[in-house]
Amino acid sequence: MDDQPRSLKTTFADAESKRLALANIPFSPSASSDYSLAVNAAISDYQHCLDLISAASLFSPNESLDDLATSSLPFLLINYHLAELIQKQPTTNPQSRKALLSSARTAYEQFLTLLQDYSLLSPTYLKLHESYLSSPTAFSTVSSSSDPSVRRNAKISSFQTEKSLRQKLEYLRQNPQYSSEDGGGGGGDDDLVREVHLANLEYHTHLTFNALDSLNRELEILALAPPPSSDPAASSDRPDSDSRRRQLSSDKSYTDRLDGPKTLGGLGRGGPLLSAQGKPLQPFTLTTTKNRQELAKGVFRPGHNLPTMTIDEYLEEERRRGGIIEGGGEASGVRPEPDEDDYEKADAETMKARAWDEFVEANPKGSGNTLNRG
Repeated sequence: MDDQPRSLKTTFADAESKRLALANIPFSPSASSDYSLAVNAAISDYQHCLDLISAASLFSPNESLDDLATSSLPFLLINYHLAELIQKQPTTNPQSRKALLSSARTAYEQFLTLLQDYSLLSPTYLKLHESYLSSPTAFSTVSSSSDPSVRRNAKISSFQTEKSLRQKLEYLRQNPQYSSEDGGGGGGDDDLVREVHLANLEYHTHLTFNALDSLNRELEILALAPPPSSDPAASSDRPDSDSRRRQLSSDKSYTDRLDGPKTLGGLGRGGPLLSAQGKPLQPFTLTTTKNRQELAKGVFRPGHNLPTMTIDEYLEEERRRGGIIEGGGEASGVRPEPDEDDYEKADAETMKARAWDEFVEANPKGSGNTLNRG
């Protein structure tokens, strides 16, 4: 019984079950992990589905959508699911990742071509498909404008469209007539089941173009990766940091000093600071132990300047520097008490008072105004 070939329906059900089960398997980058084995098993089942479809000539470019049975509509998504699973395969280097992305791109293209053959691409997605075919590697769902607001609005519009399609699909699936006959999904009214499948295809069409955009962005990043090492044995068996440091320390040409030997081509930091004649060979900064200690103390200091003196100390310093003017107001009427022990000051005050008395006697009040006397 186990040697009997599986039908397309059974193989597709097994592939769907394995694909959905991946959500419960923790990701692991190892090629021999449970996650990697589960991904490969699901890919194998979907590829077997494609072989069965090709052998049965289930899809033909000479047919229209009306000629396609409702039960055959889910099989249109096989290439999309295959592209998704290919991208989930663990890789260990950029070159392997590029190969996986190339295979995923081919699967996405086959999915869109099949939808176009059955006229399942709306005018909006048909225009995007034409834009992709004109330049696959430069395709983007977001406008190429350099204005950030334009790109932001385009992303918001794409997200709203995806949300609307998802809500429409959920609404159709919640209709009681969708599974009213046998209690299983898709076993109800044929017209409603067909509408659900078509809505699902439209939803995944939108996801496909977003995936192609994301795929191109990832390829741009991978293009910046350094080329692989020419010595695979050296790259696969590298010493750890401690052993490498010990190895470098044993080399007499290695030093931790900043003025160590120059790098290849004279680039990079290193090399002697001064020539034999005392001429500087590269820029350098002189530092002292005191400066380094002050910098170390300032690491955990607050970002603002803390006060260095109290208010009373500040006022006293300003008074000493003559920055405070005293006197005037009520203070001007306060006479300091004379110092009885200061004889010189007392004599000066006495002479000043005598001079004033003599002036008053010599110049009586009103004696200076002689112009209007009769």
